[in-house]
This record gives sequence, C-alpha cells and structure tokens, in this order.
Amino acid sequence: MASIKLHIPPIRSSLVFRPKLMSKLDEGMKAKLTVVSAQAGYGKTTALSGWAKLCSSPVAWVSLDVHDNDWIAFWSYVTASIQARIAGFAPFLRALIEKGPSVSAEPAMSMLLNELAGLDSELSIILDDFQFIELPSIQHSFIYLLEHLPAHIHIYIASRNELPIPTARLRAKGEFHQIKMPDLRFELEEGFVFFRDLTELHLTKEQVTRLCLQTEGWISGLQLAAISLKQSGNIPESIEQFNGHHHHISDYLLEEVFSQLPIQLRDFLLETSILQRLNASICEAVTGCANSQEQLEKIERLNLFIIPLDEQRGWYRYHHLLSDFLQQQLLREKPDKKLQAHIRAAQWLESQGLEQGAVEHFLQGQQYSDAVRLMEKNLIAFMQTKSVVLNRWLSVLPESTFADKPMVEMFYISVLLGVGEWKAAFRKIEQARIRFASLKEQLAEADWKRAMGNIYFFCSIVSYLHKDLKLTSEYLEQMEQYMPEGSFFQTMGRNRYQGYDAFDDHLAFINDLHAASAFLLRWIKAWEHKKQYPFIGFLNVSYSKLLYEWNQLDDASFYANQALGRDDIKPFARIMIQLAVSASQIEQAKGNSERAAELLMQLKSHIDSPDAVLFHLRIEAEQARLALRQGFIQEAQNWLYHCGMLHTDEVSLGRVPEHLIMARVLAACGRPDDALHLLGRLLQLLSAEDRLRDRIKSMILQSLIFEQVGRMDAALAQLEGALRLAEPQGYIRSFIDEGERMAVLLIAYTKTRHAIKNAKEQRLPVVTLEYVRELLLALNAEAGEKQQVKIILTEQEIRVLRLIADGLENKEIAAKLGNASETIKWHIKSIYRKLGVSNRVQALQVARESNIFLP
Repeated sequence: MASIKLHIPPIRSSLVFRPKLMSKLDEGMKAKLTVVSAQAGYGKTTALSGWAKLCSSPVAWVSLDVHDNDWIAFWSYVTASIQARIAGFAPFLRALIEKGPSVSAEPAMSMLLNELAGLDSELSIILDDFQFIELPSIQHSFIYLLEHLPAHIHIYIASRNELPIPTARLRAKGEFHQIKMPDLRFELEEGFVFFRDLTELHLTKEQVTRLCLQTEGWISGLQLAAISLKQSGNIPESIEQFNGHHHHISDYLLEEVFSQLPIQLRDFLLETSILQRLNASICEAVTGCANSQEQLEKIERLNLFIIPLDEQRGWYRYHHLLSDFLQQQLLREKPDKKLQAHIRAAQWLESQGLEQGAVEHFLQGQQYSDAVRLMEKNLIAFMQTKSVVLNRWLSVLPESTFADKPMVEMFYISVLLGVGEWKAAFRKIEQARIRFASLKEQLAEADWKRAMGNIYFFCSIVSYLHKDLKLTSEYLEQMEQYMPEGSFFQTMGRNRYQGYDAFDDHLAFINDLHAASAFLLRWIKAWEHKKQYPFIGFLNVSYSKLLYEWNQLDDASFYANQALGRDDIKPFARIMIQLAVSASQIEQAKGNSERAAELLMQLKSHIDSPDAVLFHLRIEAEQARLALRQGFIQEAQNWLYHCGMLHTDEVSLGRVPEHLIMARVLAACGRPDDALHLLGRLLQLLSAEDRLRDRIKSMILQSLIFEQVGRMDAALAQLEGALRLAEPQGYIRSFIDEGERMAVLLIAYTKTRHAIKNAKEQRLPVVTLEYVRELLLALNAEAGEKQQVKIILTEQEIRVLRLIADGLENKEIAAKLGNASETIKWHIKSIYRKLGVSNRVQALQVARESNIFLP
C-alpha cells in the first residue's frame, strides 16, 4: 500500500495537451526548487504527472498525505522514491532516517546530499500535496537540503498553500521557480478544446466563453460543469445559474452532481471518503458492496474526481475537493456511518498486517481499546521507529483506556522524558505510582511487580534529573525490591542511535562530583555481580570519567575496562561507544597514542547496529579530536569538511562533545572567530541547563582561543571563570589536557594575581593559588619559573618551522604540506606568538636555542 505513494499517477489519454504549461514546468530544470501553488482543483497533480511522463531524465514521485507529517515517514518516502528510480541509491540511508530528527544539521541530510551529488545524471523529485507537511523538524531539514542541493537535482512541490519555508535566498540566486494559479488556469482556447473534444456536449462558442469566464479557467469548475450539464434538461438555464466564487461553485456543482447519482453509488462514495487510499478489497470491507471494483471504475468513467494510483487501476484516491465534500456530507447526514466506516477500515487494515494504519482508523472510530491493543502488541517495534507517532496517539487517547496497561503507560512516560517534556513526565510518574499501587489485587503479581519496578526506575530518573542523588538511591532500592533483574526500559533502544545525550553521558548532569563518586561506586558494587545487567555500563563509564577528571588514570582505566569486559554490554552500541571513547582518552592521557587510536578503530569495526553509520559519525568526531591532540591538523580538517555539521547550526545538549570538537578544529584551522561564535552560543545553552562540567570545558577552550588571537585579558578572564567553577569539584584533566598552552596561561594568571596582591587592591581572590599550583605541578611546570616551561609547538607548526629553516616561502610550504596559503600564514603567526618573536630569523634562532627541532 505504501509503494502506491511512489507511483507517478497515470494520466488519461483524454486530456487537453498544454504545451505552454509543460514548457513552463521545463524551466524548473534550471532551478533547485519549483513550486506549483494553487487552490484545490487547478490541476497541479495532473500537470506534474503529465510533465513527469514526458521528462527525459528520471523523476521520483511522492504523493503526500496527512499521515506523512512525521519526520521518519516523510524522509523514508522521499528516499524510497529515489531508490525506485535509481538502482542502488543510498543503501544505508534508512538507518539514519529512522534515528529521527536532530537539532543540528541532519546526518541523514548530509548522507542524502552526498549520494545525490554522486549521481551522474539529472534527477527531479516531485512532492505532491506538500501542504500536509507542517512539522517544523521536517521543514528545517528540508531547508538544509535545499541550501546544499547539487545543481543537477531539482525539487518540484505541489501545494495548496504558500510554502512555510524561506525562499528569498533561492530567488535571489535564480534557483527558485514558481508556477501559480494564472499559469494553471485554462485559457479560452483550452476551454474550447476541453468541451469540444472531451465531452459529449455541443456548446456554442458563447456558452463555452461564458463558462470559462464564470469559472476563471478553474479546471475542476469546468469539469464539474460538464458533468452537471450532462444531467441538465436545460443547458442554457443551467449555465445562467453558475455564478459566485470558486467555493460556491464547487459546493453547488458537487451537490448537483452528487444528488443525481444512484443512491447505492452515493452511499459508496460517502463511506469510502474516509480512506486515504482505496482499492476494491478495502472498499468492500468498509461498505459491504461486493461489486466495489465495478463501482470504482464507474466513478472513474463519470470523471468524478477519482485519481488512479497505478497503471492497473487497482488503487485510487479521491481528489481533495471530492473527499472534503463527501466527508462533510457524511458527517452531516450519517455520523454513525462515519464511525462505522473507520472501524471497518481499521479491521481490514489489521487483517492485512497494516497495523499502524489500523490504529489511526480505530482512533478515528473511537474504538480506543482496539487502538491500545494494537499499540501494546507492537509496542517494542513502534518504540524503535514510531515513537513520535506513538506519542501523538497517546496524547489523544483518554487516559482511562490505558490505565491498566503498564507497558503502554511506561512507554508514554519514557517518551515524555526523552523529548524533554519533564514536567508532564514527572506528573505522569506520580499519577502512575499512585494508580498502580492501588491495582495490586487486580493485576497478576508478576505484572504488578514489573509495573512498580518500572515506576520506581522512572522515579529514580526524575530524581537524577533534579540532581538529588540521595533520593535517586532510595528509588533504586525500591526498584530492586520489585524487579531485581532490572527494567526493560533500562536497555530500551540501547542498540539504536538516539543521539549522544545526557541519558548516555550520565555524568553531564551532575555538578557535585564528590556526591557522584559515592553514588556511582555504591551502585556499581551493588550490581557488578549480575550477569545480565547492561545498565551498569552507564555507571561504569560515568565513574571512569569522574576518576579521569581527578587524574586517577589507573583507577579510571580499571572501571572502563571492567565494563568493556562484560558480555552483556557488548550488544549495546550506545553503551559501548561511551566506554570505548572514555578508554581511548585515558590511553592518550597515559601517553599511549597508538593504543588510543586503536581503540577507536576497533570500536568502529565492532559496532553491530542498524544505525552503525550514525555511531560512526560520533566515533569520527572523537578521532578528529584525537588527531588534533596528536598534531595531525589535516586529518582533523578533513573531518570538519565531511562531518555534515556547521558552526552556525543550532547547538544542542545532545551534541555537546561534537560542538566542542568542532570548535577546537575550527581554531586549529585558522578560524578562531567561528570557533568563538559557536562556543558563545554553546555556553549560553549550558548555563541555562546548569551543566557545570561542559561549561568548564567550554570556558577553558574559549580562554585558549582568546589567547591565540592575542586577547589576553579576555583569555585570563575566562580562565578565571573556569577555575572558579572547577576548584570546588577538583577538576584537573580538563585543564592539563590542554598541555603547555594551559601552563603558559596559568603562569600568566598567577602573575596577574600576584600583581593585584602587590598593588593592594581590595578584592578577595576567587580562586586559590594552591589550586593553580596543583594544576601547574600536574603539568610539570612551576609558577614563576618561565625558563622551566618548555615552549610547545604542535607537530604541524614544527613541520612549518623546519620548512622555513630550509628556505621555503609560504606558497611552497603550503604546497609541500597540502594546506592553503592562509592556513600556513596562520601557523606562522602562532609560531611567532609562542616564541615571542616577530620575524623568521628570530623564530629560527629561538627554536635552535630551545632545541625545538629535536625529536
């Protein structure tokens, strides 16, 4: 049934050929986007399907409806339509689409664009009835697609409404083409052809002219007029009665046409009007008419606004004019019949295994218990790819219909938590806790205990989100009493990509590292003996990260490896990626660069998930961070160009690590302003969400970039802010991982503090110098001993310096290293700044004195 949406609607041989309109549609092949916009009944679908049949290059088609106002459904159909025309197109794209929308540039859009760019011929994508698409997440990703669309790909949209997306930039570049109502209207000559060749009416030239003027070339109005006039006993009088605006004409004519039909056909039309797609079988189920195929063919012969969806005339849809009219009539005349039609449609769809569609019709038919039954039956499958749809269903269901369905209730709570509707989730959890506590005698003991265990698990999540670790532990204790083997929701979706967010990186939520240390160790010890308890992996990685931050590398490594060695965790990609990335960072801190890189490579090859390509994007970001730390700037720069992210993307909590990595790479590639722009927006978000750890990391990075561009006052101010936040919690590695650039900054900060003290300024210190000295000791550099601080250059800067020593000019160095000349200029400025010099001769002299050229 879904594949019918991808067929180009067949065109009748008895249509008026419109070369002028076809030529105007051809002009869309010079643009990225062509919009065909007009009210219902102007022949948008007919024009586009006729043009598609004539087009010499491939045309992908999607017929959209109200159920496609869903991110996954929409992009799945777009991809499938292209795959139906281009063999082997984007075989791995489905996994990215099923992940759902992201708040920044969609990884799915990046892959789709890459695949489109790789096509060796032009391709047109037609999206019919785009007015149904109102979801902001679809619109945002569609805008992103348009902005980066290759020149040989063309998108055509048919819509009743103006597009809810900005087109000014496309228009300014000549990449936007529009076909409006005047272009679609029948001109007088086309009206003559229509009545002369395609109807059995023998109208005078004056009568045709009058009809064309009254309908203003509105194609559906002319078609309705022709049908009505065939049934009229007085054609001149009937023509005189046609007046008013389009909707008045359509109402009048449809009523006239409808009232003249046999009663059996009228009932058939009314009852089947609730269907988005119809064939003889579903029509028979809904109406009870054994001759449904005959009725469909009769409607088509009468030109009653029915559109065949395949060449075999097996599937149809009603024109929106007719469908809207019929549903209004059905509701007005036979409301009970409408409910019954939905119920019968749902039963047929369920019998065909089309259970998502069945749920939709059960809801429309107010058969809520059947809707809940199917939702519960398919809950696990729906949770993977239809969570947005499920949430919509649950939002319209009376709560009483799933009050005794623990799994459905728990899923609803999990969705609310996942989409950030915390207040609603908290309220639901408390309501569920009270309700299920009272159902002890009504549910089977195992079901009741499982429900209570799940509720206490969610209660613990709520407490954790509120940063109340004491209460979190109390709820986990109660969860253990009812469900010692753990909750299904603890591992729900762990092998699917849900975004790299705080529910994976648990430590991102907690500001009190000392309280977190006791909490994590307690529950690791409580659960480590369990053989099938993968949820413990999240605790291990959080504790490992915490110990790493305190520079306890051996202990951090122990807890990361302890979890990596568990067989129950290995199938869960979302846990494994956290553990392996943490282990890699620990190895790099220990000086084991090769092992750090090897762990990431192994992780990439061992991910076994339908969403492997998405997890690879996260791993590649970490590989870029590692490359940068090891001095391989070109590798990091390559990631920047292929990661599918932009520094102007909306920042999100789900992608904080990648935002930070992008800022580092931007700064290293000579784009400090872009890096600071990104970090500024990220800091606003982190401050608003009270994410202390990542605020500290962002401020540290800001201070380094400010120092890089010579804004020393700003650098020291941000450093002081980071130190002030970090000292109470004992942060160490976030500072010392920055190497000797951080040592230089800390020494400068110490001197500034000493200068303030000597000047007897009346200001209490916000950071203790003991803490600064502790960091400097960890960096193997002591405050006040500048000579002891080795001047640190990156490997790339050393390469540039050696080529300067060989006498090469900037352009020659750029060619030698495969960089742009601007990048080399930036490296040279950085070298001068670090060495405290102003020209090449001085730089080489200081380098030799400092033994910088030594390996």
